[in-house]
Amino acid sequence: MIYNMTDKIRTEISTLGEFGLIDHLTEGIELRAPSTKRGVGDDAAVLEYPAGRQVLVTTDLLMEGIHFDLTYTPLKHLGYKAAVVNFSDIYAMNGTPRQITVSIALSKRFSVEDMDELYGGIRLACRTYGVDIVGGDTTPSLTGLAISITCVGEAEKDDIVYRDGAKENDLVCVSGDLGAAYMGLQLLEREKVVLKGEKDVQPDFAGKEYLLERQLRPEARRDIIEKLATAGIRPTAMMDISDGLSSELMHICKQSRAGCRVYEKEIPIDYQTAVMAEEFNMNLTTCALNGGEDYELLFTVPIADHETIAEMEGIRVIGYITKPELGLALITRDGQEFELKAQGWNPLSE
Repeated sequence: MIYNMTDKIRTEISTLGEFGLIDHLTEGIELRAPSTKRGVGDDAAVLEYPAGRQVLVTTDLLMEGIHFDLTYTPLKHLGYKAAVVNFSDIYAMNGTPRQITVSIALSKRFSVEDMDELYGGIRLACRTYGVDIVGGDTTPSLTGLAISITCVGEAEKDDIVYRDGAKENDLVCVSGDLGAAYMGLQLLEREKVVLKGEKDVQPDFAGKEYLLERQLRPEARRDIIEKLATAGIRPTAMMDISDGLSSELMHICKQSRAGCRVYEKEIPIDYQTAVMAEEFNMNLTTCALNGGEDYELLFTVPIADHETIAEMEGIRVIGYITKPELGLALITRDGQEFELKAQGWNPLSE
């Protein structure tokens, strides 16, 4: 499998100790954000934001066996993803991520080299998105690996977009395509079962690289936020798609006290996703609506912005906002109307 700690040099973490490990992982970190006045090295980081800008804070906790499987998840990819999903939350508020703190709980089966891989992914994500690592913690764990990242961002007060601003007749838009991350997960889970107990055998993922990348190494849609700003468009409501399109639409409509109509034929789906869904004998639309972990942006804009939005590459109008009493509905390709239900992943139901 992809992840095998026995194939490399191993340095026990106990040889460094907690503070030695932190020093080792954070050595050479360069601060980039003007709002970072002091980072790692003191009891707390020091941040200073310009007057008139508001601070955004989000946090994510990832647990081994719940949110990720190290059988097929490389540690560097895991670190990158753990950081990016937090950046995505800040972008979904129409803000800019600036700093993160990283806390890790790890068991004795992990080595210094393993943590170098994990932190290498986090540091790569921070370099890519211009974010500073300003603190964190490490602690022993009896149950495997846990990663908690808190991200701090900023935005002008009037630029922040919440979930509760969608209005009747607003257009419902999504970025990118949907369902690919879920199909990537199905592919990895299948190969895990097929190759169980096999040694020195690598699965053939030729032609399915996009699905794996979407699952293992997602990107936050900073580019979409920048495009909207350049075009002078401020969404009326927005969030990222982590738990599935249906679930996120329900959040926006509930917070905005509104209903919606979305059209099956308008939901953007990549070719590899369609092929994989057919191979697994899964309903493609269901995968796109409920798969989750796409980290695309779901947002609403005034209908007056239709012409501008329609010409933007990477954005698709999939429906519109209605009165609340009309409920949430999916209009199928043959014109039938079905109630939209949230069937995305709920970790607390396991």
